[in-house]
Amino acid sequence: MVLYTSPFPNSFLSVLHSFSWGLIFPCYWLADRLVASFVPTTYEKRQRADDPCYFHALCIIITTPIYLALLVASLPFALIGFLLWSPLQSARRPYIYSRLEDKNHASGATLLTEWKAAGNGKSFCFGSANVCLLPDSLARFNNVFNTQARAKEIGRRIRNGASRPQIKIYIDSPTNTSISAASFSSLVSPQGGDNTNRTVNAGIKRTTSMEYKGDNSGSNNSEDSREDKGGAGELNEGEENTCIVRINGEDNGHMSDTETDTVNGQAHASGPVEPSLEGDAEISKTPNHRQKEGDSGSLDSYSASRESLVKVRVGDGTVDQSTVNNKLLYKASIMKKTSVRKKKHTDETFDHEISAFFPANLDFLCLQEVFDKRAAEKLKEQLHHYFEYIVYDVGVYSCHGCCSFKFVNSGLLFASRYPVMDAAYHCYPNGRGTDSLASKGALFLKVQVGSTPQDQRIVGYISCTHLQAIAGDTTVRCEQLDMLQDWLSEFRKSTSSSSTANPEELVAFDVICGDLNFDNCSSEDKLEQQHSLFTHYKDPCRIGPGEDKPWAIGTLLDPEGLYDEEVCTPDNLQKVLESEEGRKGYLVYPTSKNHSSSQKGRKASLKGNGRRIDYMLYTEEGLYLEWKVEVEEFSFITQLAGLTDHLPVAMRLMVSTGEDDP
Repeated sequence: MVLYTSPFPNSFLSVLHSFSWGLIFPCYWLADRLVASFVPTTYEKRQRADDPCYFHALCIIITTPIYLALLVASLPFALIGFLLWSPLQSARRPYIYSRLEDKNHASGATLLTEWKAAGNGKSFCFGSANVCLLPDSLARFNNVFNTQARAKEIGRRIRNGASRPQIKIYIDSPTNTSISAASFSSLVSPQGGDNTNRTVNAGIKRTTSMEYKGDNSGSNNSEDSREDKGGAGELNEGEENTCIVRINGEDNGHMSDTETDTVNGQAHASGPVEPSLEGDAEISKTPNHRQKEGDSGSLDSYSASRESLVKVRVGDGTVDQSTVNNKLLYKASIMKKTSVRKKKHTDETFDHEISAFFPANLDFLCLQEVFDKRAAEKLKEQLHHYFEYIVYDVGVYSCHGCCSFKFVNSGLLFASRYPVMDAAYHCYPNGRGTDSLASKGALFLKVQVGSTPQDQRIVGYISCTHLQAIAGDTTVRCEQLDMLQDWLSEFRKSTSSSSTANPEELVAFDVICGDLNFDNCSSEDKLEQQHSLFTHYKDPCRIGPGEDKPWAIGTLLDPEGLYDEEVCTPDNLQKVLESEEGRKGYLVYPTSKNHSSSQKGRKASLKGNGRRIDYMLYTEEGLYLEWKVEVEEFSFITQLAGLTDHLPVAMRLMVSTGEDDP
């Protein structure tokens, strides 16, 4: 299958499309700015409350007549442009495939090595997020604004979180069964100076993801990195750039001198870590409790908060990955797995956490609501610093391909560190209300993740979708889930080049992710909860229809509280969501007849831990029979705090080949 690298089959149509959109854009921009000036966010309302001179009101009075006059003047040109633009959409391709030619520009791509299906297996990490990148006037109805700046900052935060090394600390303490009150613990920095032992609440087994933020300016010496990894002990093939430290907590949670040295990389670890040079790293000075002009979370800064991200200065020239690892200022984001909850579900086999960062070594990313074209370009530019392959501007426009007129695309975007072999898009024909104005649908992708010694390709399937959003449209969503399954089955059949007798391809995984716009606890969503999709695909957060696992939390934030100081940074939001009272204040909860839609400030007992409408599903059906797929880790991510009204989710799957199993 040919992947489309441009929206039109020839340059003439592309030029004609650009010309028609150039005639439409002034009218579109003026209308957007005019409406946006009358829809303030809570952040702007708080700023204006401190303005005794009513300066903003004066600006609106002056600019509104100007906007209206220019809007009227641009209407004739927009009409001409629309008459050219609309018929051109019949020739438009359903997506644009972008591949980064200069691989040195992508810090993530250089870390990949060819998987040969040897050893214990390989892990793959998937992420999904609804980023709410609509035109600014529409985004304000979700209490977010400045779409162009948000797109750039979202891309920065994702690639900075994903490009850090994956370093984990396991702390085991069988004696203490209490729940830690702290949301994270800062470990001793490998920099010189403060060598005081830090205290860690080690009541339970925890997985600590060590964080850092690089400038992505250096290139990695992949050969030296592989040599270092080879001498560090046996690791799974999927754990490139990973260091694991194990600590047995038997002294009331205090780290001994030996353990402190281990954290500093001076004792035995599974990755090469040495004492770093002084002055190699400095903490970003951006305050984590103040918001700068344009958005919360400091849009004009690389850092999400002063405590969260670390800026590492790397000299010019070629930089060995092991050298970069030695120049990190670490910060521990603790995963909590309480012994009380483990007693309820003793069969839980994977780690789960609320994390302030996207997972390290993120392989695949599925985004929803990337509707604005200019924002999509800015987001793509940032993501290409880490992901080599991106599929964006997915969908159809005008009346082409769907029953009703489509003003915007599907909003889907896919990014990958592995090459895309095939892609297909389908538009849901049954959209209703305002959702019918967007070409919501499903994007299906086939990626190559390796090859066997017999030259058989190892592939995986990923589906990204966004379902009907209007509450009460359960029948519409069920029909869309039916179509999703049918389209996916057709895609797998049409792209498979294997036969049972002579397989040319081995399927490693099949994953579905996206915003499904229903949760597993609301009484109004019972039809979706019992859909046949969940008999073929597994939801790691779900026990059964109507019941989630105790550690699963909602992914839909209360828009009114996005800019509160308690949740406007990744660290603060992480702390709040780790407590039940905090979740009640800032998450939207499942709807029922007894509760109002606004749950902010409620102290009453609410069902579940919030509305979880963003899903990561996987299946064991249709995969290579001799391999086993298991969830290794599941995360709810707060790194996009203040930038969107959804919590991103991530899942790490381990594909076990079984060749070295006893």
